[in-house]
Order: sequence, then structure tokens, then C-alpha cells
Amino acid sequence: MRQARIHHHDHRPRWQLTKPFSALRAPVRQTAPPRGDAPSGVSDARRHYTSSVPVVLIAAVAILAFSGGTGLSWLPLLAVGPALAAATSGPWGVIRIGVLAVAVGAALGVHGGAPGNEQAIVLSTLSAVTLASALASGLRKRREQVLAAVRSVAEAAQHAFLKPVPATVGQFQTAVRYSAAAAEARIGGDFYALVPTPYGVRLIVGDVRGKGLPAVGIAALVLGVFREAAYDEADLLDVVHRIERSLARNLGPDDFVTAVLAGYPEADRMELVNCGHAAPLLVHDSGVLPVEPVRPAPPLGLRALAGEAPGLQDIALADGNQLLFYTDGVTEARDHKREFYPLVERLSRHISDEPSRTLAALHEDLLAHVGGELHDDAAMLLLRKPARTAPVAPNEPDALSGPRCSSSVAAE
Repeated sequence: MRQARIHHHDHRPRWQLTKPFSALRAPVRQTAPPRGDAPSGVSDARRHYTSSVPVVLIAAVAILAFSGGTGLSWLPLLAVGPALAAATSGPWGVIRIGVLAVAVGAALGVHGGAPGNEQAIVLSTLSAVTLASALASGLRKRREQVLAAVRSVAEAAQHAFLKPVPATVGQFQTAVRYSAAAAEARIGGDFYALVPTPYGVRLIVGDVRGKGLPAVGIAALVLGVFREAAYDEADLLDVVHRIERSLARNLGPDDFVTAVLAGYPEADRMELVNCGHAAPLLVHDSGVLPVEPVRPAPPLGLRALAGEAPGLQDIALADGNQLLFYTDGVTEARDHKREFYPLVERLSRHISDEPSRTLAALHEDLLAHVGGELHDDAAMLLLRKPARTAPVAPNEPDALSGPRCSSSVAAE
């Protein structure tokens, strides 16, 4: 991953250190909502509803006080209006709510015949709560801006770290789905890469032990080495050896990476090297078949302890076949009954000729299985080899065989 330049001169926002009241004066820049949020119409309706709650509350207090004739006994509840507005409105919106609360409090005091000193104390309290709530609202807006900026940086980091995969790479139709478990994150410890090389299309899908920034750093290291070695090394096993040597110099004693690498060096043949990772799923006419490694190998980073080298496995890949690569965040996702997600069964149910549509259906089904929120990073990469049709030969007479007939290669 190309590392973004981050300056560490001051980790705290400057407005928070020197000018806490500038939040009331500085205009708040509107930022576009991240992808996947509610439509703007729904957001505006929700915002309008929540901003009207303090007004409704103040009106309810006024009705109770005027109808009950209890004087100042209801006035403390008016402070809830500006305090609640701080969570939903901007600073000036809070001030408007506060002015309304003070006006209602003054009217209630006059209506109830409250002594002047008591009424002054209550109204001063309402004013102080309003100012404090306005300041809190300004600081909240600023923090929302910072969060939006951080999310945009994470979005850019994701595109550099996990580069978008086009719909077609080499001979394959492709699609990717990725979800990070960390809150507000765009990237995690799962990774993938798919690159065309002089030796055919090559890919890697893997999972770093652990979560958070350390896992992201290791995943970036693996992807960087893979993207270089995939172009340099003619043998897929040599690509694995390059990654292993790099990890041996950089991993901690408890770190390791599970990964599966694949290459397509020639027609109808796919090479696989599985290093402790979940078996890819081959989709063909007979159904969905896990491609278990013939020679199991330890995860990357543990070869020195295990003393076993990975082996190269060849599988036939006919036209129309598909290969699904995934991480354990998919298969180990549990529902409320603690049952794992049945990936093989659900893939058979949602498979289609469009990889993007297949993964979209799988992703929605996975979220429904876990109740809407994943608790681990999850990645899926699907390849489909389209059926090829041979070019139609012109019907020209031939001295030996007569007229030529058009022919095609049927999808298996």
C-alpha cells in the first residue's frame, strides 16, 4: 500500500487547543455523506424530526405549567430543550431553542407570580445551559468534520491498499466484496490483489492474524511484495518464496498470514498454492466443489517452525467455470444461534453468470445471517471464465473437404 503522508507535529485539532469558542463563529463545511448512508431525503426528514423534539418538549412544559398553575416547579425541565438540541442542531439552532426556553420561563414566572430573585436565578440557569449547549454543539460539529476527513483519507487509503478490481481482467470476469470489521474503517487485515502479468493473470487472497493497524501494515507488506514478485518470477512458487523471505524479516514471533495464490499460465489450467488458507470454491456444472490442497502447507511466516514447503496444485478450469476466493470472516460468521455461515450452500443458491451480482447477493445474505453487522474482516473475490466462441469461418469451397462449416467451443 502506498503510505499516505501524515504529519505528526500536533495530534490534536488546533481549534480544540487555542480557540474553544471559535466553534460558535466558524461556519461548518458541509461534507458529503459516505457511500451506503441513507438518501439525502431520508436524512433531511430525520434531521427535521429530531430538531423539532426540543420545541415539542418546551411546548409540553408550557402547557403543563399554565394548566396546572404550579409556578416555577416545571421550569427546570425547560433546560432539557437546549441540552437536547446540542445533539441534533448547530450552535445557532441551540441558541434559538435556548431563547425560546428563556422566553417561556419568563412567561411562566410572571403567570405564577414568582418572586423576582427566584425567577432571575432560573432564567440565568437556562441562559447558562443554552450557552454551554451551543458550545458543545459547535465542538460536536467540528468533531464530525474531523471524522468525515478521516473517513475520506481511509477511502483514499483503501483505493491505494486494495486497488479496485475491474470487471474484466485478462480472460476472466471478476468481482470483489470487502468489509472491514473495525468501526468507521475501510481497510483491515484481510487483503486481495489481482494483476495481469507476463505469465498470465495472478492473484492473492489472504488474512493476517489479528486486527487493527498492525494487521494492516503486514497486509500492505504482503501485497507490495506480491505485486513486484508476480511480474518478476515465472514460477508461482518463487512468488511465494519471495513473500516468505520478506515476512521472515518483518513479522513478530506470534504473527502469520494465511493466503492462497493463483495463476493462470495457460488455457484451461489454473495453478494454486494454498498456505493455510480456506479452500477456494470451484463452481462447475456438477455444483460447488471446495478445492482442498493436495499438499497442505503452513501459513506464511511459519515455514521455519513447520519445516514444510508449499506445493503447486493444478486444477482444470473450463469455460463457464467460476472460482470463489474468500477469507474466514465469511465462513466463520455466526448467526444468533451461533451457527456458521453455510457458504457452499448459499453460493449454489446465488450463483449467476455475472460475478458482481453473485457477490452482491452473497454479501446481503451474509449480513442477514449475522444480523446486519460483521464482527470480523471479510473478503470475497470471484473469477468467472466466460464461454468462448470460435470465429465463424467463411463458407468457401475447399478442394478436399468441400464447403467449410462454422463451429464453436461449447461451455462446459
